[in-house]
Amino acid sequence: MTPSGPVASRHGLDTLGLKTRGKEFWNLVPAGLYEEAVRRGEGMVAEGGPFVVLTGEHTGRSPNDKFIVRDAATENEVDWGNVNRPISAENFDRMHRKVLAYLAERDLFVADCYGGHDPKFRLSVRVVTPNAWHALFARTMFIRVPFAEQAGFKPDFTILHAPALMADPKTDGTRTGTFILVNFAKRIVLIGGTSYAGEIKKSVFSILNYMLPPQGVLPMHCSANIGPKGDTAIFFGLSGTGKTTLS
Repeated sequence: MTPSGPVASRHGLDTLGLKTRGKEFWNLVPAGLYEEAVRRGEGMVAEGGPFVVLTGEHTGRSPNDKFIVRDAATENEVDWGNVNRPISAENFDRMHRKVLAYLAERDLFVADCYGGHDPKFRLSVRVVTPNAWHALFARTMFIRVPFAEQAGFKPDFTILHAPALMADPKTDGTRTGTFILVNFAKRIVLIGGTSYAGEIKKSVFSILNYMLPPQGVLPMHCSANIGPKGDTAIFFGLSGTGKTTLS
């Protein structure tokens, strides 16, 4: 379990303008992330081994704090309103600089993953976070990049995760101190002001919902079983209602 080495991508954090004064931990296996999370006191180990964390004020998603950069590309492609809230490119850039400065002072865990299994449609995602347990969440939620592909991995989207950094609504154009900002032009997601890990998952799902329908693919928030004759049963439901358990 080393901070860098052959599992670090050649397309490093410097391509994002990010150079941390701490350590970079690239693509640690789940056991390594588990150990780091315990060692850093990020949560506690429950009976039977699950790692338990407290996410603070936000114990679920904060959909009213998610914004999409409104620009020439998204102007006529997004159904703007209470669900898809716009933010200016200038306000995004301001928060981007704040997030980079915040992350530059910390140890960082980098998780290179795939959102989706089919190579024709999957999204290459890089999650950069100061918390081992958030990287563990990403490594568990998404598809892990095989070892042989890690050195050449180049993300389609990068999630810069700064859960303890708060925005200033007066100057940053956000609703509260919490922010989930998606920039399709720069292919960057900024997340801050919340430790709820589901924002990482939902950001990837939102990106897939934007990118895949024009390719004739409909992403669905579901699980599925395939029967012995190739017949498929699909389980729909809100998060936590048992879709994965049923499948």
